[in-house]
Amino acid sequence: LLLFYLSRKESIIFMVEATISKEQQKKTYTIDEIAKQLDISMKSAYALAKSGAFHYVRAGRAIRVSKESFDRWLNQ
Repeated sequence: LLLFYLSRKESIIFMVEATISKEQQKKTYTIDEIAKQLDISMKSAYALAKSGAFHYVRAGRAIRVSKESFDRWLNQ
């Protein structure tokens, strides 16, 4: 059994790094995530996705937006 002691500052840094690496692995966004990032309503986020501004796919009723396509659109 190996135990590590992390100070509060180190544990916060570790949590931030873990969150960043999880986000970097993500390939898609939900419409809710798009709406939150842009600070717009869900209705506006759906309309934006359907406008063709970036690529999305439907999985049944769910819509998943390509992270790469959305990030490229956002940074242009």
